[in-house]
Amino acid sequence: MVLLETWLYALASVFVVSAISLIGIVTISIKEEKLAKILLYLVGFSAGGLLGGAFIHLLPEAVEEFGFSIGLSVSVLAGIIIFFIMEKAVHWRHCHVPTSKKHPHPFAYMNLVGDSVHNFIDGLIIGAGYMASLPIGIVTTFAVILHEIPQEIGDFGVLLHGGFSRKKALYLNFITALTAVAGTIVAMAASYFVGNLTVFLVPFAAGGFIYIASSDLIPELHKDAYETKKSLVQLLTIILGIAVIFALKLFVAE
Repeated sequence: MVLLETWLYALASVFVVSAISLIGIVTISIKEEKLAKILLYLVGFSAGGLLGGAFIHLLPEAVEEFGFSIGLSVSVLAGIIIFFIMEKAVHWRHCHVPTSKKHPHPFAYMNLVGDSVHNFIDGLIIGAGYMASLPIGIVTTFAVILHEIPQEIGDFGVLLHGGFSRKKALYLNFITALTAVAGTIVAMAASYFVGNLTVFLVPFAAGGFIYIASSDLIPELHKDAYETKKSLVQLLTIILGIAVIFALKLFVAE
């Protein structure tokens, strides 16, 4: 049975995560070249945060609570596969008709659909974190936030490129972000009917974090020029992301 306090923490957290979708408005005044550099650092930091969240918090919590079993491994793999499928859905089709406000590209609509599903699963993950324990919920939320900042900036750019006005792009991005709230509610409500739901959801969340960091974020760092200085900065941002998550392990009592 999920306590009222857990519901309040989880819903407050997921509303904060959803509000991050409005960050795109902040980037409008930033020059594209400068924004690209900022995003590169955020991507590295985010990758480290997600890997740290998976390997320092979620997986140890799952193993300590339920033991290291085939079921746990399957749940991790399920997280990886589901996020792979979502990514394929987002890149499902493209359009050759010139972009305009009267004809937004289908890829922009597909991005909204894929982002909605992605955010819904983020909500499931946050809900699962709080069902495991309050500290795990906080860390999970923090890791999701690290990922959401560069993602939402990117999504805003995709919608603008797809032909939407800035106002409509912000509005649609925020609406899709709210599906995370639905995900959290579904995860926590389902716990009333399905016993030990966290047995699956916690390692599933770890698998999702591992996939996003390894398949989406780190490859983005490799697209940049292979300069020693940039590579070192990228490495440091990844390590910094892991270090922040590790610090949360030390200072947030479980």
